[in-house]
Amino acid sequence: MNRTSENFHSGIRRHGIRVARLVEDAGLSIILLATLVAGGIEIHHMWVQRNVMLTDLLLMFIYVETVTMVKVYWESGKLPVRMPLYIAIVAIARYVIIDIKDMDALRVIAISSSILVIAIAVLIVRWGHVKLPYPTRREAERDAE
Repeated sequence: MNRTSENFHSGIRRHGIRVARLVEDAGLSIILLATLVAGGIEIHHMWVQRNVMLTDLLLMFIYVETVTMVKVYWESGKLPVRMPLYIAIVAIARYVIIDIKDMDALRVIAISSSILVIAIAVLIVRWGHVKLPYPTRREAERDAE
């Protein structure tokens, strides 16, 4: 590949990265705004009902975790896999709490087992991060040489 072709491809790559970042930022902004609106609606609902249930608190926790996930992604450019897993655990627990009256025992066991599977996944991911950490930027650059 000649020098002009390399510069051309490098320029396209830079522009592509900029476009991808803009799309990411727009998507994250929409997620953040939608989460804040949903949280506000939930707070309004609790205020009007003058009642706060455990399911309301779990829903608010999901909203806070979603905001935290957006913040972490903006700060580090990375999304820890564990965060969506934590949100999934809370969401499933909320589902069980809301609908437990209408569930038979087998369904409760199956849904509770899904929480256990996700919790085990969190432990495996955490173990992997401790025992098999990502290489540092210097190590990655050294290995690329």
